[in-house]
Amino acid sequence: MRNQKQLSFWTSLRCAATGIGEAFRSQRNIRIQFAMTLITVVCGFAFQISPLEWCLITLSIAGVLVTEMINTSIEAVVDLASPEHHDLARTAKDVAAGAVLCAAGTAVVIGLLVFVPHLLEFIASLK
Repeated sequence: MRNQKQLSFWTSLRCAATGIGEAFRSQRNIRIQFAMTLITVVCGFAFQISPLEWCLITLSIAGVLVTEMINTSIEAVVDLASPEHHDLARTAKDVAAGAVLCAAGTAVVIGLLVFVPHLLEFIASLK
């Protein structure tokens, strides 16, 4: 028989996985972000980026996906609490969406800083 802490941990893990799956199934943007993640990882292997660059890319990817899931959660809670239009509900949703935009913008900048030098080096090697 499992003790309560093990059961609680595994139950929590299953709930978290269900939440990730629900976000992936219900949110078009997270599917797009995941596709961009796959492209970025393939490029990382192709350009053989350094361990530090992998860290920056991984943190950027995590930042975007985490903020997107938090945004999805906030939108669901706001819709539940305020089904009719309310200015504060709109503000909460807009600020959460703005957080995703900030994370995505930062990820783009980091991606450019990491990959442009590798791309320029590759282009130079073709000459």
